Amino acid sequence: MPERADDLAAVTSAVLTATRLLVGIAARSLGAAADRVTLSQLRMLVVLATQGETKLVTMAELLNVNPSTAMRMADRLAGADLIVRKVNPLNRRESLMRLTPEGRRIVDEVTARRRADIGAIVARMSPEQCRALVAAMNAFNAAAGERPEEGPHPLGWPEG
Repeated sequence: MPERADDLAAVTSAVLTATRLLVGIAARSLGAAADRVTLSQLRMLVVLATQGETKLVTMAELLNVNPSTAMRMADRLAGADLIVRKVNPLNRRESLMRLTPEGRRIVDEVTARRRADIGAIVARMSPEQCRALVAAMNAFNAAAGERPEEGPHPLGWPEG
C-alpha cells in the first residue's frame, strides 16, 4: 500500500493510463469478430472459455450484471451459435451454458490478436522492466481476486 496520498494518486493515474491503453487493445482485438459479438458478449465467451460449463446465475455474478442481462446476452450468443444452453439435469430450474466450437474459435482469435498487440509493446521494454511489470500486475490481479492464466507463463519468462 502506498505510504502517502500522492503515491496512491500516482499509482492510480498510472493504472488508469494503462487501462485506457488496454481497453483500446481489447476493442481493436475484436477485429473480424466485431460483426458477431460486442465487447460485453466477448466477456461472457471468455468467462465460459475460462470456467467451462457455467450456470446462468453464476455467469451473472461473474460478470457483475443482473441475471436478466446475462440471460439476454446468452440468448443472443446462443442465437449466433456461439454458446449452447441446456437445462441443468441436477436442477431443472437452472440453465447451464458452454461454448460451441465457433465460440471457442472467436475467443482464441481475439485472444491471439490481443496477445500480439501486448507482446509488441512489452518487446520494447527491458528485461528488468518486464520482470517488474509481471510482479506488479500479479500483485494487482491478486488484490482484485483475479485468477492467473493457466499453463506456461503467458509472457514466456519465469517470474521473480
